Amino acid sequence: MTHYFEISSQQESERLDKILSQWNPDLSRSFFQKLIKDGQILVNDIPRKANYRVEEGDTISVTIPEPQNIEILPENISLDILYEDNDLLIVNKPKGMVVHPSAGHTSGTLVNAVMYHCKESLSGINGKIRPGIVHRIDMDTTGALIVCKNDTAHLKIAEQIKVHSVTRRYLGIVKGILSQDSGTISGPIGRHPADRKKMAINERNGKPAITHYKVLQRFSRHTFMQFELETGRTHQIRVHMASVGHPLLGDCIYGNDKNPWKLQGQTLHASVIGFIHPSTGEYLELTAPLPEYFQVLLKNLL
Repeated sequence: MTHYFEISSQQESERLDKILSQWNPDLSRSFFQKLIKDGQILVNDIPRKANYRVEEGDTISVTIPEPQNIEILPENISLDILYEDNDLLIVNKPKGMVVHPSAGHTSGTLVNAVMYHCKESLSGINGKIRPGIVHRIDMDTTGALIVCKNDTAHLKIAEQIKVHSVTRRYLGIVKGILSQDSGTISGPIGRHPADRKKMAINERNGKPAITHYKVLQRFSRHTFMQFELETGRTHQIRVHMASVGHPLLGDCIYGNDKNPWKLQGQTLHASVIGFIHPSTGEYLELTAPLPEYFQVLLKNLL
């Protein structure tokens, strides 16, 4: 499909790839750079480079290729199931597992695993790539995740997530020593203005985000903490803690972290998930035990 838009006076002199990422924030700047290189983007019907400075009145045509269909297959992958009934299951997701397939991860995901485990009993509201998935956590974050087996359960859980009534508590280790025993970080989170793969505190385009924290234990150079989410923005805890100078240990994206423990990504665990059960109407709360690497790390920090 080809889209057209015209450059305004406020946009004049900006780079072409930057203008395109502002035009469609859901697509990365590197994605548009590839389209430019492939000749899919024209300025006044003429191919231009990514660093072309646009002028007022320029007409930009953008041809976005149709997405390739990804075949999602069930895979016999072991699941750590914390709870299961006819409506849903709660899994304890391991570190390194992607929640749903994408162009770079078409197998080995949580979706591949639950498709094998649940057969045809998964909600379909989020489409073929995300059956049963009502929320997600990052690849290197471990812990409790809800998977819905039917659309009714999906809708009821999604509504609770929307109004922020789901209990979500995380455990994490951050760099540095926090002086306060507890507190709240409030800062809107949106796309990073320069790096589209990252999130950031964004007063202009961010969505409200609130994280409550409590110190559990202080070490010589690190702090073991509990976080409770009032909202659930992408990378919320990671962005909020980095914004106050205490990035999560192992977070190479928001902390540029180097450590002697050879950690695989951020030290963050979704410990507790609690919600109103879609069928019984009763409150259900599950706790995911800390992964072994996390327990060993806590002992090493003593």
